[in-house]
Amino acid sequence: MWSKIKYLFRGLLLILLLSACDSTTDKNPQYLFKASLLVKENHTWYKAFVYFGSLIEERSGGRMKLEVYPSEQLAKELEAIRLIRSGVVDMTISAGSLTNFAEILTFSDMPFLLKDTIAMHKLINSPIGKLIEREMIEKIGVRPMGYFQRGERHLTSNRPIKHPDDLQELIIRVPNAPSYVVAWKALGAKPTPMAFSEVFSSLQQGTIEAQENPFAMIKNAGFSEVQKYLNLTGHLITWGYPLVGEKQFQSLPEDLKTIFLQAAREMQAYEHRLFLSNESKVQKQLQDQGMIFVEVDKIAFMENGEKAVYESLSSEMQEVYKSIKKITQ
Repeated sequence: MWSKIKYLFRGLLLILLLSACDSTTDKNPQYLFKASLLVKENHTWYKAFVYFGSLIEERSGGRMKLEVYPSEQLAKELEAIRLIRSGVVDMTISAGSLTNFAEILTFSDMPFLLKDTIAMHKLINSPIGKLIEREMIEKIGVRPMGYFQRGERHLTSNRPIKHPDDLQELIIRVPNAPSYVVAWKALGAKPTPMAFSEVFSSLQQGTIEAQENPFAMIKNAGFSEVQKYLNLTGHLITWGYPLVGEKQFQSLPEDLKTIFLQAAREMQAYEHRLFLSNESKVQKQLQDQGMIFVEVDKIAFMENGEKAVYESLSSEMQEVYKSIKKITQ
């Protein structure tokens, strides 16, 4: 009887020891992040987030892990921000849509504000750019992990658009950001805010007639299948902020914060290399797919749209606008 008890005791002890060993080599991460993206898997943003995930997992010894969900599988852009704030989702990419939570974010995605990418970099790295980042953290509860250049936004349609006069009553999908609605309405179109994941089917069904995005996004979404003309309006030079919830970031111990931030810097550099390589190819790919590129009267677009956007701002934001113009000249 005693021997049976002794063997039973040894067996239990062995199980406890094995359990202890398993807990030290447990593959389940201490910190599991979920990223909700609007782009498909072949976009540079998705590839950059996957790269970031590999860095934090490797350098943390598996304590951190990232799952990346493309094509708005988890949530549409605005809903993703709300879910980050409530702790359900952890990361996404956004910019102008954040205006719905903090007014100053309108300058991260404003038509006719910046003349080129040099001006964009000046704004991002200026005191106003740093104020935008602080407000994201303090007012919205999301922390920018860097920024991804998006290139100029252009208008696609099924009729050529060379001048604002050609826009009359054209139903254009725009992001859910006030400055887009104001600008396109001033130009004579009928802007319709809509989630990105709904745009292709809406163009296909004729619910909307046009949309505007950078070259890479037009290619990534397959808009060449439902739009014939790519009108080179270049009405907006923009970027996107890869974001993490501030609560989620602050929950990390200091050693993992260091790993996280360093990996984020490397992700930004990695995405930029992908962006530059992709930008040189994607225009030809769109033309090869049958899209016709149309030169437009950019001065007419600027004259009709810039004033309306400025006048739509609060008096406080108008002063910020003037400062940005000085900074980016």
